[in-house]
Amino acid sequence: MRIAIGSDHRGFAAKQKIKALLLELGVKVSDFGTDTGESCDYPEIGLKVATEVASGNADRGILFCGSGIGMCITANKVRGIRAALCHDELTAQMSRRHNDANVLCLPADLVGDALMQSIVRLWLQTEFEGGRHARRVNMIVEYERQHMVGPEPTHPADQGKSGPTG
Repeated sequence: MRIAIGSDHRGFAAKQKIKALLLELGVKVSDFGTDTGESCDYPEIGLKVATEVASGNADRGILFCGSGIGMCITANKVRGIRAALCHDELTAQMSRRHNDANVLCLPADLVGDALMQSIVRLWLQTEFEGGRHARRVNMIVEYERQHMVGPEPTHPADQGKSGPTG
């Protein structure tokens, strides 16, 4: 599995810890910054990670900022991205099972290290259920095709083949 990760300055420390976990799990990680705790603009990093996922260069993405909200809003502006802000294991699991989320957004200021690691592990392991949920995800994909400007996503789940993405 290939994961693109990124954070703003408030999510930097959490990103570094989760990056270490991902590497321990044998996941290929592409880090799009930031590389310090100095103030930066989250949209630049969020758009890079989301674009990497939408292009198919990464299977999924993980973004970190203080609340997770800014990164989630940003990532969802990219055609083909279904970013989910998760605060616990249930939201992480449901974002994959029912929504086929391909970007996980985490609130570095609101979730502790142990819970964040648990969320990430569960999100990576959880498969998309398909069925009635695939029909709903495909409705979103079709809306994007008709109304969003931007390159056609190359990620398999966004080409009318919703299903497990890695």
